Amino acid sequence: MEDPVPDGGALYPQGKFSHAGAASFDGAGESTNRSGRSHREELSRGGTSGKFLKEGDAEHNAPDTITPESVDPVEVRVEEVVPVQEILKDDLIQRGREIFFQAFNWESCKQRWWNLLANRVDELANWGFTSLWLPPAWDSLAPQGYLPRDFYSLNTSYGSDGELRTLLRKINERGIRAMADIVINHRIGSCQGYGGRYNRYDGMPMPWDEHAVTCDTGGLGNPKTGVIFEGVPNLDHTQEFVRNDLKNWMRWVRKDLGFTDFRFDFSKGYASKFVREFIDAAQPFISIGEYWDSCRYVGPDYSLDYNQDAHRQRTVNWIDGNQGASCAFDFTTKAILQEAVWKKQWWRLRDGQGRPPGVLGMWSSRAVTFVDNHDTGSSQRFWPFPDDHVVQGYAYILTHPGQPCVFWDHIYDWGDFLKGEILRMIKIRKRNDLHSRSRVEILEANNSVYAAMIDQKVCMKLGDGDWSPRLGDWELAISGQAYAIWQKPQNLLPA
Repeated sequence: MEDPVPDGGALYPQGKFSHAGAASFDGAGESTNRSGRSHREELSRGGTSGKFLKEGDAEHNAPDTITPESVDPVEVRVEEVVPVQEILKDDLIQRGREIFFQAFNWESCKQRWWNLLANRVDELANWGFTSLWLPPAWDSLAPQGYLPRDFYSLNTSYGSDGELRTLLRKINERGIRAMADIVINHRIGSCQGYGGRYNRYDGMPMPWDEHAVTCDTGGLGNPKTGVIFEGVPNLDHTQEFVRNDLKNWMRWVRKDLGFTDFRFDFSKGYASKFVREFIDAAQPFISIGEYWDSCRYVGPDYSLDYNQDAHRQRTVNWIDGNQGASCAFDFTTKAILQEAVWKKQWWRLRDGQGRPPGVLGMWSSRAVTFVDNHDTGSSQRFWPFPDDHVVQGYAYILTHPGQPCVFWDHIYDWGDFLKGEILRMIKIRKRNDLHSRSRVEILEANNSVYAAMIDQKVCMKLGDGDWSPRLGDWELAISGQAYAIWQKPQNLLPA
């Protein structure tokens, strides 16, 4: 069933195929309804972190031949690529040229983080990052900030109210943006109420009673509209008084504090239509949802299935639920990419219709790609990208469509080599004006190599196979163990 397409787009069921079987994909995408398992279920099973298979195991689920007919066609949302000079400056989804930076990890709460980060703003701006994602900046039971209590109290483990405001002022003055981590799925109560549970919020701003908490998590409100976050009171977003108070708070976060972008934590926990309502009220420049869903694993050794269309479809459905107002982190791409680099199964990086297999292959303007974050990596390491292959992961996300997000640890904690390679790749992306809707031609995806051309300006490969671009003038821009990127000489780039 075809869904309506915003922005005057049109749906087509299959990619356009070009020379030598390479599929040409022009970024975008959308499709139908599915439901998913609980958030973090994947973590308890080990994901693709290497707990179930050893490197060198036999390939699982590798199709003998990948053709457009080998899987059901996936509907792709096609959006017009608008010249950047014709786009309003603040229409960041349309521009599609963001490079996000997660400016913390799980251990950042152990030091005066706002002060430390203030000293890094200038270099982060100089390196090309456009938005700095900060940890939750308000009172929380847990020092990391993900069990919020008083949303208006800014004295936290990361620093004081004044230190936060100084940091935000410096970020804005430097011409980049600050992203607020919006944790509104749940809230820790201040006192006991119905059933002896801590489901009341007396004595603090937004002093809600038990009706603010869903009936399936210990309150007197309505049932959840999403997945339950276990062990804490989950907020009832169907209550108008809850939504109105949250909207007023988000306006304060935007206008008074100076955050410009939003990241919606555990966005699987409440209906996506509410995200659209919050965005309309607070008007962030750009928003990203954390829709972390379980992939499909098969076989006795619990191997990642080749076909993850249902997984990425659920993320696309979430984006559709807010009418495309928010982007979403592309967990599908992370799952497939880390499996491919770990097991050298490069065929995974082309779906059955010749396109990239993640959300970026369906709706690339809304896909935010990443290698790791504070949950999957850092000291938690719930679902980490294979350590020895992180640079290959960045070679992929910094050349492909979608909008990439770089993790703090990989710039500041993993040594000068990885930092230098990432910064060089960012320069390549910017020099060649690669963006969220860039056109990808997947030239090879087999047991030895993955190779692609992006916008006919950049070629890249992953794997040990012998491959290089053979037609036209290309210069090697960067290379290392099992990765290489080529670009056109400067005089051949479009004016």
